[in-house]
Amino acid sequence: MKQLVTGGAGFIGANYIHYILEARADARVVCLDALTYAGNYKTLASALGSGRLSFVKGDIRDAALVDELFRGDSFDAVLNFAAESHVDRSIDDPGLFLDTNILGVRTLMDACRKYGTGRFHQVSTDEVYGDLPLDRPDMRFTEATPLRASSPYSASKASADLLALAYHRTYGLPVTISRCSNNYGPYQFPEKLIPLMIINAVGGKSLPVYGKGENVRDWVHVNDHSRAIDAIVTRGRPGEVYNIGGGSEMANIDVVRMIIEKLGKDSGLIRHIADRPGHDKRYAVDFGKIKAELGWEPQVGFEDGLSGVIDWYLANEPWWSEIISGAYKDYYDGMYGARLAAGTGEAAGRAGLR
Repeated sequence: MKQLVTGGAGFIGANYIHYILEARADARVVCLDALTYAGNYKTLASALGSGRLSFVKGDIRDAALVDELFRGDSFDAVLNFAAESHVDRSIDDPGLFLDTNILGVRTLMDACRKYGTGRFHQVSTDEVYGDLPLDRPDMRFTEATPLRASSPYSASKASADLLALAYHRTYGLPVTISRCSNNYGPYQFPEKLIPLMIINAVGGKSLPVYGKGENVRDWVHVNDHSRAIDAIVTRGRPGEVYNIGGGSEMANIDVVRMIIEKLGKDSGLIRHIADRPGHDKRYAVDFGKIKAELGWEPQVGFEDGLSGVIDWYLANEPWWSEIISGAYKDYYDGMYGARLAAGTGEAAGRAGLR
């Protein structure tokens, strides 16, 4: 079984590569990654030592490079993890997201058509559904929920999903799509909520929380996500969408408080800052379809998973300290500096101040 994994030096893609090489002795993987700011070659170091992973530096939008890869190898499946994925960055530069997340997918699917790849899997997000009201805990996203993207990022992912389904219907390309809730786990880039809070808390720095922190997310461990993708690629029905959820809904502020408590830090580190434009209120995923059809359900509980992730970041400071000392610092200062300067402590945030 030979797979092309794009974006495999990023957080979810790298964890999937580690998973599939361990889970399947017959797995061979070619990783294509442009090594943009969120891609880290060192994340794949142990997998590269297996002899079953090869790495190609390149962009999924580069049609000539993609064609050369397909011409030189016969892939049983192509799994597209490659994407610009941070909402705040998409608000600052939507064009980059549209270019990579839509046109890059087209380039990959055209190559799959040309060379007869057995499966193209598009790794998507539950954010394509928009959001749910905080006062309706009974509501969940299903695969039939209309797409109602809120940000340039989620709009680009929704567009790619529709394009993939159109390629299935028009050209018969064997496509599957997974839409997953918020991931957490090892090797996650520090711009995301959980690693950002862990790293800042360890360093005694302020913990920037948008608004009151009431926005709710459904958390799934990246290892559970990897298991789900494996099941979909090998046993899922072409032309189908599968939701992947963790069944672990938490308000952002509660996640931050859990991290503080587990690290033994002071809640005074929390700073409530001006909210993100168009910030989605709540995500909640119904994963009944993948459970019924493929027998998948999450295995890692959020509290245990979070404890394990905190331990991983404490034990792997060299991995993340190198990241936050580079260009990420300029991004962080630009994104949070002025907001933190105008922000308040946790008590004021609870009172409704921003």
